[in-house]
Amino acid sequence: MNHPVPPSRISCDLLVVGSGAGGLSTAITAKKHGLDVVVIEKEDVFGGTTAFSGGVLWIPGNPHAKKAGIQDSREAAVEYMKNETGAFYDAVAAEAFLDAGPEMVEFFERETAVKFVPTLYPDYHPTVPGGVDIGRSILAAPFDIRALGEHMGRLRPPLETITFIGMMFNSSNADLKHFFNATKSLKSFTYVARRLATHVKELALYRRGINVTSGNALAARLAKSCLDLGIPIYTRTGAKELALHDGRIVGALADGPDGNTVHITAKRGVVLACGGFSHDVARIRKTYPHLQRGGEHLSPVPAGNTGDGARMAEQVGGVVEIRYPNTSAWMPVSRVPLGKGRFGVFPHLLDRYKPGIIGVTRKGKRFCNESESYHDVGAAMIEACKDEKETAMWLVCDQATLSKYGLGYVKPAPMPVGKFLRNGYLIKGDTLAELARNAGIDAEGLEKTVAAYNQGAAGGHDLQFGRGTTAFNRYLADPENKPNPCVAPVGKGPYYAVKVVMGDLGTFDGIRTSVVGEVLDDTGAPIPGLFSVGNDRASVMGGNYPGAGITLGPIMTFGYITGRHIAGALETVQIPAMQIERKEMVHVA
Repeated sequence: MNHPVPPSRISCDLLVVGSGAGGLSTAITAKKHGLDVVVIEKEDVFGGTTAFSGGVLWIPGNPHAKKAGIQDSREAAVEYMKNETGAFYDAVAAEAFLDAGPEMVEFFERETAVKFVPTLYPDYHPTVPGGVDIGRSILAAPFDIRALGEHMGRLRPPLETITFIGMMFNSSNADLKHFFNATKSLKSFTYVARRLATHVKELALYRRGINVTSGNALAARLAKSCLDLGIPIYTRTGAKELALHDGRIVGALADGPDGNTVHITAKRGVVLACGGFSHDVARIRKTYPHLQRGGEHLSPVPAGNTGDGARMAEQVGGVVEIRYPNTSAWMPVSRVPLGKGRFGVFPHLLDRYKPGIIGVTRKGKRFCNESESYHDVGAAMIEACKDEKETAMWLVCDQATLSKYGLGYVKPAPMPVGKFLRNGYLIKGDTLAELARNAGIDAEGLEKTVAAYNQGAAGGHDLQFGRGTTAFNRYLADPENKPNPCVAPVGKGPYYAVKVVMGDLGTFDGIRTSVVGEVLDDTGAPIPGLFSVGNDRASVMGGNYPGAGITLGPIMTFGYITGRHIAGALETVQIPAMQIERKEMVHVA
């Protein structure tokens, strides 16, 4: 693996701290507008949380939707964002995002190796005024990482628990449907066999899959674009302190890969893009309600997201605000024993949508529509367990459903389940009462819940929560299950359960910034030379999750806005006069 070693002293126009989509999109934009840019990353690999993600961007009015003739309007997007963010709607930031988003997509597709494809994703709440059933979410196009050359080994691998022997899938393409149908359809069997053969060959030649999808493809494409432009990405180089001169941030000190201190001077300033604070144990203990009452939290985001950007911003007068109703993008997860003392974190992205799978609390009761978004289910889970020390639910199904769809990390038939029963990940009971006892669930509550659910489920109805009534509910369900792709009875035993606890996909709260990314102090004034993007910066979505890609869409858009702002090329994005005046001051070397 080739790790470029940074010199002990570096001079550049702009230093970017972090190598996820926020940092790299800012770096690329600034470089394209004439700045000399350097990127540093404390981990061994580049790509940040982006490399673990689904690689989807929520961009209303994007050129792919327009090309497909999908009808949407800026007014509808504004209305939707107002409804979704409520009291936290920021008109200036929201309109800058909606104006610059389509332009950002065109810029990256025209000028770089970044390419996107359309998806069929509905908004997560398509029945809310302004919501749509299709068109606002786009996806990074697959990528052959051999194009990274000697840097291929430095790309963060995908999250281990959501691959199959290292092979990646897109939730929005046909891969998963073929894998679910491999034992029932010759066409699907042939497709799966071909995919597996290609992947095994790649493992033999390169020790990893080379045709990557989802967020891994986006991270690879961004990194390829940086390297093509001559932007160095120094991994194993962690920023430890910002350099201040005459009240202005002029660079940083970093720990180099060989233990030496790297002095970096940055004439235009420093951009913090460290991925948020999902693994800042002290901060999340204070801010996550389920941790405040003694529960467990398992985040699948990279372990290096320890709040470095927030800490450095605070040290020079920046403010990290904890103000949103949901501090983070919640994700129900399970702890997966991987052997030899290792554990992985499995995000429950797909199983909750499948018919015949329900989620219950320790009392054995359902508490939400399981086919809503991971964030909505997570928020409901936190609320349902507010009077308990542990925030947890159990996903429950029968034998036929387990064989057809799998459950959590357990794959569908014909893959064996014995090891998951032995290591305790999968819990079994011949009866619902036995399953409840083995799982630590109230048996009477579970039996009553299943009986009540089955009354409606027999006819395809969820009488309690209306599961399957929106386009998004149905999108990741089973279209072959009639009449409701999300709803089927919990049938004959034996029965199975997987315990699910709370995790997150990144933080919503973060560093207070202006719309162009200037870090603000406690008076609301910009700190000269200091900027923030990505999950370090507070989300424009106000602590809500309106659609697929509402993290990466704003992240790349505001990275584009911030990069242009720093380079002095903001002709098209409208910002307040005060910030225009400040922008001129920032550009004084």
